[in-house]
This record gives sequence, C-alpha cells and structure tokens, in this order.
Amino acid sequence: MRVNLQPAYVIHSRPYRDTSAILEVFTAEYGRISVVARGGRRSTRKGSKAALLQPFAPLLVSFSGRTELKTLSAIEAVKGMSAVRGERLFSGLYMNELLVRLLHRNDAHPALFASYDDALKALAGCAVVDTVLRRFEIALLDELGYGLNLSLDGASGERVDEGLRYRYDSELGLVASNGASDRSEATYSGADLLAMESGHFEGAVRLPAKLLLREVLAVHLGGMPLHSRELFRVKAAAVSKHYDVTVSPHVGQDSS
Repeated sequence: MRVNLQPAYVIHSRPYRDTSAILEVFTAEYGRISVVARGGRRSTRKGSKAALLQPFAPLLVSFSGRTELKTLSAIEAVKGMSAVRGERLFSGLYMNELLVRLLHRNDAHPALFASYDDALKALAGCAVVDTVLRRFEIALLDELGYGLNLSLDGASGERVDEGLRYRYDSELGLVASNGASDRSEATYSGADLLAMESGHFEGAVRLPAKLLLREVLAVHLGGMPLHSRELFRVKAAAVSKHYDVTVSPHVGQDSS
C-alpha cells in the first residue's frame, strides 16, 4: 500500500527510538492512521521534520506499508492557514484527544475531517470557542453513529416542548424528566435544547450545551479522564495563583 500527498493533520506524537517518532495522523480519505516518522526528531542542514510534524498544521503526507503501522515517506506543509494560538490551543488539543480516543484506525471519515478542518480554521480566527467545540462534538457523534437528536423526545417520539425539562438517556437519547424522581440527574430545558438544535451555543445556552455534550461523550469515553481538560485546569489554577485573583466565569474557562 502506497499513498501519496494525502491531506492530513498530526493529532498525537510520541518519541520512538533515538530520533524517530510514532504519529497518529488524521487523514481525509483514510481516517486515523499510525505512521512512523523515521528521523522525525533529528535536525539536518535542510531543517527538521519535527518543525512540520506539529498539531493543527495542515499537511500533505505520503506513506506506505502493509501493517497497521505505516511508514511516513514524505511530508509537505500546506500554506495559507493561520496558527491556533494562546488558550485556543487547549481546545485544539481537546479535539485531537477526542479523535484519538474515539476513532478506530483506518476508518475513513471525510465529512468529519472537513468538520475538523473547519473547526481549526475557526479557532485560528475570532470564532466563539464554545460554538466551535459544540459543533465539532455534534459532528463527531453523528459520524460515529451516535447522533444526538435535540428536538425529539427519544421515549415518546414527540417534539421537544420548550416548557418541559429533559434528561439524557444513553439508550434513548433525550427524554422528558419525571420531576422529583430525577433530582439527582442533570436536566435540560426544552427551550435550550431547541436553541441548540438551531445551532445556538452562546449566552444562556452556553453552560447547558457544554454539560450535555460532556455527559453524552462521557458514555463513549468510558471512565478515563481527558488529559487535555486536566491540562487546562492546571494552567488556569497556576495563572490564578500567580496573580492572586479569582478567574472570572468567562476568562480562562474550559470550554470542553
């Protein structure tokens, strides 16, 4: 198997032997693949591959191999995309971790690749982070076959009523809450769910949208926490301690 100039992004990297690296790469036509970049951490007169093999940078990669671990044979940078910077890097790391944890290797997801590409471009710009992440999370769930119907009661089949509250059931989806018997469970207003269905994830919908998608994704992630989320918490705590201030609800807040 030999593939040339495949649009791709590096979503995870780990050292391999003295100068090489094993990469998890998300490609447009082959999905998530593992490749070994021989000499990928070695500097030469022509520069270092490591400078190219960075997350959030669009690439064209060529690889070959018959086993699950392919060999990276060539790499080219795609020019023209702005860099993801600052705290938005944590949102990018969060998306990468979701891809590594939830995608099977060698399953093509061209629509999800396009959604990921759009999300990175939005993070590199001025788009609202919460909106970018919620739309990506929903696209990921749809692509994996776990699509979330935000406007339909999964038990009754009726349209969500904006005046009622709903809870998430891992088998049925969103179902009407039973009131007192569901006090220990998170519930979401029908009005917020319908707003989310229309693509609104800001303002009053911001927190319930984040909590709902976190609850849904937790079912598929199992009990293991997300490292990217913990990294953000550690950084936010360090900043708060350094300046001896309390971080406001909207500054430095984890959107994942």
